[in-house]
Amino acid sequence: MLISALQAKLDARAKAGLTRTRRVVSTKSAPQVSRHGRDFLQFASNDYLGLASDPRIAAAAQRGIENWGVGAGASHLISGHTEIVDTLEREIADFIGGALTGALTFSSGYMANLAVITALCDGKAAVFSDALNHACIIDGARLSGAQKFIFPHADIAALSAMLDTCGADCKLIATDGVFSMDGDIAPLADYLALAEKHDAWLLVDDAHAFGVIGRGRGTAAYCNLKSDRLITMGTLGKAAGVAGAFVCAHPTVIEWLINTARSYIFTTAAPPLLASAAIEALRIIRDEPAAQADLHARIAQFRAGCAQLPWKLLDSETAIQPLIVGGNDAVLALSAALEARGLWVPAIRPPTVAAGTARLRVSLSAAHSAPQVHTLIDALHDLAH
Repeated sequence: MLISALQAKLDARAKAGLTRTRRVVSTKSAPQVSRHGRDFLQFASNDYLGLASDPRIAAAAQRGIENWGVGAGASHLISGHTEIVDTLEREIADFIGGALTGALTFSSGYMANLAVITALCDGKAAVFSDALNHACIIDGARLSGAQKFIFPHADIAALSAMLDTCGADCKLIATDGVFSMDGDIAPLADYLALAEKHDAWLLVDDAHAFGVIGRGRGTAAYCNLKSDRLITMGTLGKAAGVAGAFVCAHPTVIEWLINTARSYIFTTAAPPLLASAAIEALRIIRDEPAAQADLHARIAQFRAGCAQLPWKLLDSETAIQPLIVGGNDAVLALSAALEARGLWVPAIRPPTVAAGTARLRVSLSAAHSAPQVHTLIDALHDLAH
C-alpha cells in the first residue's frame, strides 16, 4: 500500500512533465563532458570560472590530503577544527569584509543559511523573504519558528510596508544576491537602507555571486556596501570550484553562530583537504581577474546572439542566462532537441519556477570558448524556425 501510493504520486508527476532524473557524468567538470556514453557541450554547470578542474586546485587538494588526511574526525567544537580550516576562514573574512569581519565555514550553503536564520531568529522574530529566494532560506525561516513575510520579487515598496507594520523585536531581511533561476541581482542598497531604518539584519545568499561579480567578492562589493548588520553567505562549490560554504559577518555574529547554530555544532567538520583546495581557489579569484573578464565576455556574446530569438531572455548580467519558453512540454522538447545536437542545456520547470515560466537555464563559464557559445546560439536560432 505504501509503495503503490508513492508510485501513484510519481506517475502523476510524470504525467505533468515534472519527473526529475539524474544524469551520470563520466568526465571531470568542463564544457565538454561525457554522459551515458555520449559527448556533450554542456551549459548546465555552476562552475562559473572553470576552476573545478584547475590543476593548481587539484594539487592543493593533494597537499591537503598529505598534510591532513581525508576526514576531519569530529565536529568543529570537539576536535575537528583544523588549522587549515582556520586559515581559510581568516582569508575569506579578509577578502570579503576586511578588518573587523569574521568568517565561519560550513559543509554546504544549505546548512549555512539554516544556521544563520535559526540562530538569529526564534518565535518572537520576523523573517522577510523575497518570493524567489532559494529553498534553504525558506526552510531556515520555517525551522526558526519566526513570523514569515514573503514579499514580491525585488519589491522595495512591499517590503517597506511589511516592515512598517511589524512589531517584532528581531527582524531579518533575507535575499539571494544573484537569483539562481532568473540571474538578476538583488537591490541590496535599498534593502540595506530599510534594514538600517528598522534595525534589521540583512542576510545575502551569494551562492551565485561569489567569484563572479564585485571583483569576486559578491553582491555587497558590487553595490559598494558595508554594514555591521550585513551577513553574507557564499558557497565554495560554484565559482570557487571546490565544495562547502561560508558565512561572513561581524565577529560577534560569528561567535554567536559558533555557540548556537545547530547545523554547525552538531555535524562532523568537512574534510580539511577541501579547505586546502579552497585557499588556492580563493587566491585565484583574488589575484587573477582574467577569468572573470572571460566570463563576462561570454555573457555579452550570448546575450547579443540571442536578441532576435522568439523566447524571452531575462535581464541578467550574470552567468545565469534564463530563456523563458513557457510550458513544461515545450521546454522539455526544446531541451531534447538541443541534446540531439550534442548540447546539454537543462529545462527548469515548476515548482522550481512559477507555472507558465518553464525555461532553459543557460549557465555560462569562463571555460567556455567563444566558438562554443556561438554553437549554442546557432542551434537556438535553427530550432526557433
